[in-house]
Amino acid sequence: MPHPVPTHVPLFVHTQPDTPIAFSRGVTIDAHRYLADVRALADRLPDTPDVLNACGDRYSFAVGLGAALVRGQRTLLPANHAPATLDRLAREHPGLHALTDRLGPEMALPCIGVACDGDPKATPFDVPAIPRERVAAVLFTSGSTGEPVPTAKSWGALVTSGCSEAAALDLGALPRLAILGTVPPQHSYGLESTVLLPLQNGFALDAGRPFFPADVCAALAALPRPRMLVTTPVHLRALCASDEVLPGADLVLSATAPLAPQLAAEAEQRFHAPVKEIYGCSEAGQLATRRLLGSAQWRLMRDVSLRQDELGTWASGGHVPGNILLADVIELVDRQHFILHGRTADLVNIAGKRTSLAHLDLQLNTIDGVQDGAFLMPDEDSERVVRPMAFAVAPGRTAREILAALQQRIDPAFLPRPLHLVDALPRNATGKVPREALMALAARLRTHRAPP
Repeated sequence: MPHPVPTHVPLFVHTQPDTPIAFSRGVTIDAHRYLADVRALADRLPDTPDVLNACGDRYSFAVGLGAALVRGQRTLLPANHAPATLDRLAREHPGLHALTDRLGPEMALPCIGVACDGDPKATPFDVPAIPRERVAAVLFTSGSTGEPVPTAKSWGALVTSGCSEAAALDLGALPRLAILGTVPPQHSYGLESTVLLPLQNGFALDAGRPFFPADVCAALAALPRPRMLVTTPVHLRALCASDEVLPGADLVLSATAPLAPQLAAEAEQRFHAPVKEIYGCSEAGQLATRRLLGSAQWRLMRDVSLRQDELGTWASGGHVPGNILLADVIELVDRQHFILHGRTADLVNIAGKRTSLAHLDLQLNTIDGVQDGAFLMPDEDSERVVRPMAFAVAPGRTAREILAALQQRIDPAFLPRPLHLVDALPRNATGKVPREALMALAARLRTHRAPP
C-alpha cells in the first residue's frame, strides 16, 4: 500500500545544525543560524494575514519567507513594486507590510527590516513543520485584461515542485550543491530554483544576485564545488560575449525564454558543464526540462501529465494545482515528451503563413553580431496588413546586413518592417521584454525619427 502523504512538511531538510544553507559575501551560514534568523523575524512580524517580500538579498528573502510561514502568513510576490501596484495591494490587503533589506527597493508601504540577527545559542534546533495546505506565496501574473491575476501556491505544492526539479535535473549526484542565481527570488523561476530547491534538497543558496558578467564570474568562482548557475538566455549571452574567463560549473540552468542552440553549445564549452533548460509558468509551476544539445524535446517532471482538447493543452498531476490551461502551442510526442512551439498569444499569421514570435526572436538572435533582439507584432489594423517589426542590439552591423541574414532564415512574409537598431532592449529583472515596453519603445522611435 502507498505511504500516506504527511500533512506537514519541514521548512528545510538540513538535519545537522552546522550544514551550510547559504553563502553571503564570503560568510558561510549554517542551518542553525538560518533557523534562528527565521524565529527572530517571526517574533517581530505584525499580526496580519499577508506580507510583501521585497528583499533584494536572497538569504534575507529566504528568512522572510520562512518567518511568514512560521507565523501562518502569505507572502505576496507582485510582478513589480510600482506605486500603483503597491497602492492596489494595500487596498486589497489591509495591514500589509513589506519585508525589506539594504538591497531592496524603497517601498511606499510600512516596512519591516530583515535584520538576520538571530542567536543560534538561544534557539533550539527544532525545524518547524508547515501544513502542506497552507498558502505560502501568492504570485501575480498578467491576465487577459492586463490586470494582475493572483496565483496562490500552497507549501506542499512548492515543496513537491522543488523535489521534482532536483530529480529531473539529476541533482542527487551533486551533494551539498551551491546555487548562484542571476534572477530575483520574487519571480516564480527564482523562487523555485534558487530558494525552494536548496531548502528542500539540502543544498546551499548564494545570497547575492550578480548582474554584470564580471560580478557573476566572481560570485560563481567563490562558491565551493559542486556549484550551479541559475540564469536566463539574456545573461548567458552577455557572459559568453564578455572577455571574462568563465569559471567551471557543474550545471547551468536557464529559463524564461528558449535557448539558441549555438548559445547553448558555447555556454557548455565555456563553463565546462551541461546546460539544461526548465519550462513552466506561474500558474502551473515547473513542468519539464531538457538539455538542448541532447534533444529539442522536453521531458515532463515526475507525476506531471499533459492532455489536449479543442481549447489547448492542459497540465495536471504532481505539484500542479488542479488542471491548468497552458498558454503555449505544444506538440505531444508521447506521454512524457513534447515539443514547444511558442506562446499561443505570440502566433503570427500573415497571408496564410504561420509562425511564432519566439521562433522569429530565435532566428534574429542567432545572427552573427546581434547581441540582443526581439520581434513585435503591432496591433491589428482593419485598413492595412500589419507586418512585424523588430529591434536589434548589434554594434558594428547595419540593418541591411541583418535583414539579409534574416532572409536566409525566415519566410519573406515575416521580415520586419522596420528593423530598428537600438542600444538596448527594455528587459525586466527576469530577462523578458514585456510587449508594452516594446510598444512604448516603438512609439518613442517613431516620434524621434518623424520629419519636422
